[in-house]
Amino acid sequence: MVLITLNKNIVLNLILKRSPLLISVRSYEIPEKLKDVAQDPNPSFYKMVQYFYHYAVKVCEPSLEDYLKKYTHLSDKKRKQRVAGILKVMGSCNSSLQFEFPLQRKNGDYEIIHAYRSQHSVHRLPCKGGIRFSDQVDLEEVKALAALMTYKCACSNIPFGGSKGGVAINPKKYTVAELQRITRRYTLELAKKHYIGAGIDVPAPDVNTSGREMSWIVDTYIKTLGYNDINAAACVTGKPINGGGIRGRVEATGRGVFITISEFIHDEQWMKLIDLEPGFKGKTAIIQGFGNVGSWAGVHFQESGVKVIGVLESDCNLFNPVGIKCKELQEYKAKHRGSAKGFQGAKECGPELMFENCDILVLAALEKSITHENAGKLNCKIIVEGANGPTTPAADVILREKKILCLPDLLANAGGVTVSYFEYLKNINHVSFGKLSIKFWRDSNTALLDSVEKSLNNSNIDAKIQATPLFQSLMSGASEHHIVTSGLEYSMINACNDVKQAASTHNLGIDVRTAAYINAIEKIFVTYDEQGVAI
Repeated sequence: MVLITLNKNIVLNLILKRSPLLISVRSYEIPEKLKDVAQDPNPSFYKMVQYFYHYAVKVCEPSLEDYLKKYTHLSDKKRKQRVAGILKVMGSCNSSLQFEFPLQRKNGDYEIIHAYRSQHSVHRLPCKGGIRFSDQVDLEEVKALAALMTYKCACSNIPFGGSKGGVAINPKKYTVAELQRITRRYTLELAKKHYIGAGIDVPAPDVNTSGREMSWIVDTYIKTLGYNDINAAACVTGKPINGGGIRGRVEATGRGVFITISEFIHDEQWMKLIDLEPGFKGKTAIIQGFGNVGSWAGVHFQESGVKVIGVLESDCNLFNPVGIKCKELQEYKAKHRGSAKGFQGAKECGPELMFENCDILVLAALEKSITHENAGKLNCKIIVEGANGPTTPAADVILREKKILCLPDLLANAGGVTVSYFEYLKNINHVSFGKLSIKFWRDSNTALLDSVEKSLNNSNIDAKIQATPLFQSLMSGASEHHIVTSGLEYSMINACNDVKQAASTHNLGIDVRTAAYINAIEKIFVTYDEQGVAI
């Protein structure tokens, strides 16, 4: 017999409401091999993602069992078995590919190149995930990033599974010709093993890759195994505009970071939880990593009145208490081979810049930037993760104790994959967004203005109707850039609202990370439940 003691207020409320007492029993346990991750000072990235996933499952498991109560023919035992089965599939990696190939260097030496691709989930196809060139890449990191892509896509309502790829090289040590041979050989290996294709797996740029590498990939695929595929150009996203890319893709991730923080910082209820005045007015920011993501986030912050007082880079750290002009720094880096050293708009300082007092800290560099060792030194109110995995589980706990709101990677940096989805749709539809309707809307709006002017003249009112600058820009209807930016904003706002709802439903306080994982888990769970788990 189990004796449950209730206090007087609960009993009184139950009597008055005459409602049954519902007690959710959480039976799920985090796997033994992951229990130490919460205290580990330097856990592997893969174990970090696994831990965050299993921690979220522990919170939401009762609600998943409640969801299956719609199947009245299932016993409690069968429901528990089905939930456990789906969660096992969801938490495991579907397949991984590891291969090596030789490269003859410019000087005549031969080198073995190690490469990887991992497909974490195929609950939706195609899989989606970037390709990075880094000498730190290994199979475990690729699997972790693929898992994160699964949850990221689900969290933002993007109908893709998660995947990731990488080549273990430092691209700075190779010539452009060598990089092209590596990229094309990598593509051929993926194609031969059916790890690339518009309906299978769609890579994108990541660390140290760009539209250049995507052009090499799509060219290789189209001219070899993809020659018979009408949708072959959709085998990768992040391509240059001329090669089938989409306007707005370059700045998409940074813009997504900005939209995410905007949705939370203007929410009075959330700002009360961290004792911060709502809105961007008077706010300051520090950006760690002023690459593609950090620089565009900084540009949008500045346009909204946020003062960017510090930038941390690999070769130098810049500080300016009156604000760094992000657009100028972005242009300076482009002219100086990606280096911020020597920029005149700020003074150089040490790494202690990260612990300066500010409202917003943007983490847009590498994994595990915030650990249990430095989390307690932070003097910010909001952290937004533009990079993947910058906060360890141990640091995450410290941040919540300090009432620092941490907006996690799977929510905040989903802008890139969102616009990649738009590019994918453009490629499989074989037409640019807005192209078929631009002339129709321009003619329609011109006719409307002419009609108004003619009606006034017929009423003896001498008037000349002229379009305002804003209306003039919209007369031809939505351009591709308009569609992409508005679509990105709509998608990111919806994702933020879903995560806020999950946090409220499960009483998570400022634990946005767990709320985002739960949001993703519940959506993937429904997909597996409706489509089936096993044959």
